[in-house]
Amino acid sequence: MLVMRLQRVGRRNFATFRVIVTEHTRAPQSGKYVEMVGWWNPHTDKAEFKKERVEHWLSVGVQPSDTVYNLLIDAGILEGKKRNVLPRKSPPPKDEAEGGEAGAAGSAEEAAGEESSPEGEGEESKEADTSDVSAAAEEKEA
Repeated sequence: MLVMRLQRVGRRNFATFRVIVTEHTRAPQSGKYVEMVGWWNPHTDKAEFKKERVEHWLSVGVQPSDTVYNLLIDAGILEGKKRNVLPRKSPPPKDEAEGGEAGAAGSAEEAAGEESSPEGEGEESKEADTSDVSAAAEEKEA
């Protein structure tokens, strides 16, 4: 299966990337790829693609990596929603993912409720902590 991924090139501490089409089993560092279809400089956030070749490879069934997919959306070659490139352990918060007005209004109400409640909750939690400590001390004595 062919994939479209980034290959790091450039100097030490100044990386630039090639966008290449390669076999999914080959490491990007091997230098063996089917075709170079573009480049990306993350320092200036500029990217350039061979649009016809990218469209050809996508029509043939090449799967772009998540980062390449997002770059293609930025370049206007693909349309759709960007993918999360963060690790799977930390997905984006559901409030941001849902987006709608109801989610924003609900979070605003929650924030307003949280602002007034910590003072009262703090006192209650302090009382609960002291009662737990005194109860534990009584159990030790008995």
